[in-house]
Amino acid sequence: MRIQGASFSALFCAIFMLYVSCHCSANWLEANQTAALLVDASPQSAQKIPDKMFGIFFEEINHAGAGGLWAELVSNRGFEAGGQNTPSNIDPWLIIGNETYIIAGTDRTSCFSRNEIALRMEVLCDNGGSIICPNGGVGIYNPGYWGMNIVQGKTYKLSMHVRSVDSVNLLVSLTSSDGLQNLATANVVAGALDMANWTKVELLLEAKGTNANSRLQLTTTRKSVIWFDQVSLMPLDTYKELGSMLANLKPRFIRFPGGSFVEGEWLRNAFRWRETIGPWEERPGHFGDVWRYWTDDGLGYFEFLQLAEDLGASPVWVINNGISHNDQVDTSTILAFVQDALDSIEFASGEADSKWGSVRASMGHPEPFELKYVALGNQDCWKKNYRGNYLKFYNAMKAAYPDIQLISNCDGSAGKLDHPADLYDFHVYTSGNDMFAKAHQFDRTARLSTGPKAFVSEYAATGQNVGTGNLFSALAQAGFLIGLELNSDVVEMASNAPLFVNDNDRRWNPDAIVFNSWQQYGTPTYWMQQFFKESSGAILHPARLQTNSSNLIASAITWQSPEDSSSYLKIKIVNFGSDIVNLKITVAGLQNAVNSFGSTITVLTSKNLMDENSFKEPNKVVPLQSKLQNAGEENMDVVIAPHSFISFDLALATNKIIDLQFKI
Repeated sequence: MRIQGASFSALFCAIFMLYVSCHCSANWLEANQTAALLVDASPQSAQKIPDKMFGIFFEEINHAGAGGLWAELVSNRGFEAGGQNTPSNIDPWLIIGNETYIIAGTDRTSCFSRNEIALRMEVLCDNGGSIICPNGGVGIYNPGYWGMNIVQGKTYKLSMHVRSVDSVNLLVSLTSSDGLQNLATANVVAGALDMANWTKVELLLEAKGTNANSRLQLTTTRKSVIWFDQVSLMPLDTYKELGSMLANLKPRFIRFPGGSFVEGEWLRNAFRWRETIGPWEERPGHFGDVWRYWTDDGLGYFEFLQLAEDLGASPVWVINNGISHNDQVDTSTILAFVQDALDSIEFASGEADSKWGSVRASMGHPEPFELKYVALGNQDCWKKNYRGNYLKFYNAMKAAYPDIQLISNCDGSAGKLDHPADLYDFHVYTSGNDMFAKAHQFDRTARLSTGPKAFVSEYAATGQNVGTGNLFSALAQAGFLIGLELNSDVVEMASNAPLFVNDNDRRWNPDAIVFNSWQQYGTPTYWMQQFFKESSGAILHPARLQTNSSNLIASAITWQSPEDSSSYLKIKIVNFGSDIVNLKITVAGLQNAVNSFGSTITVLTSKNLMDENSFKEPNKVVPLQSKLQNAGEENMDVVIAPHSFISFDLALATNKIIDLQFKI
């Protein structure tokens, strides 16, 4: 069936009018550029895209986990962020009252051997005598990560360790940031003998009101000395919209926990997996010196593995190979680091009766995780000891786990690697224009029957013109990803960076998902990635553009819906230029008839190339989908708007994709 140009133009304008002012007239169409797209949908020309082609990359940057994806509401819950020397900074904890009534500082009296710092609160006033406590009492409060989002009707679990030389009458409350609005309260009353030793206290607080900028208060009107440690507040319902946004991308893998976060500026501050497992109260936490903030490591190695499992994604575990930004371990003394990495793999995938598998089982996950990918370092190829260290890790891991896929930091796109690897890491941060041009980055990569393929684990359009994540940035990256699809015979996996940014702590721009204590939105880059969530494991068809423009790029895939097994031919087109394009799409060799019922068109564009989303306008630049009533089997005349990303999903009449034979 052939789509008539006038009817399709009318349909397109109905969609496009929500973004721009367009006039569906002959003159509007006559001034356009023309191009043709030839799609060969025959089985003989098709190839399978790798099953795990598109995924996500999580790094603890921009407070992505601490104060973001991780549900903990208390910042510096263990009072360790100020360091091991006492007295230390207890930020962001502050006192309620003044020095006449209260003294608060740290000492090394905690009951936890791996995090010895506790808070000592000496209350100088009383409810009688010479120094009377003010109304409401005195104490300490924690504002969380730029405010705690407390929601009416929800229940919050408080857990803390308390010790006192006196009887305790403590008021635990959730209030507004100024302390005036009381949202929830509970009392802790105990005799001196009951609190003489460290005691774990757990309370449930049901919110009677809503405030997105709340705080946790611990107050008293009794003269006393009280110690606190490991003060935690979590909603009973830990589900977050941030998690839903990740799930909606349908990632086939998740790379974690970095990034530079894995390396550290110095090895003493590198991510150490052993310190992030076990009971959260016993995790020492650490200062991430690359992005310069403390994390309690509640979101640790075990939780990352759980997250991957929950998302149905393969974990890609990035290990430190004895190299940081400023220091490195000599290859002659690297074996302790190698053993540490082997232990981490056993923790994830060992049987429940193995040494480290039993630790995992004790944490509630007796079944092994499916850990198949390990990256040996991050951006370290040029470092003096990288190759020597890498080979030590590689040989030991392959001997112990021959099926695991090991990823080198060295780029193999332009020439053969000088060391063995299953995949090689490729990172690209560049301007928007250059990012779009890099759609052809792998066109010249040698097609070898054996050897590692590319893992584009970090890509982003950066620089002055991308703002904090605008349409321009998204289109540049969309073109790049189409280029990866077209080269998926030599590219195995790809993920954007960074994934999250707390709006209160922007260490990097742009990012895919922006949030604060109570709201979130996807940038155009996030929505751009939605166009590729069906690509992993799909069938790629040759798509040849006939055009004089270098601003167009297109791909065509056949994919099958996991919900109802419906099949679709998806044609994606990026117009990176400022001209309208009249495009004739010809499809040859299609084995299934096109059904106009269920066919759709999806458009990502906006009035201005620099448009961004925001908390005020979270949906300013989002894809708009509409039914494509007159989908054609062989020829379609379509209008491609300037600065746009368009997907045509043509429903195929059969419910089953023809079983094609591939050489993989």
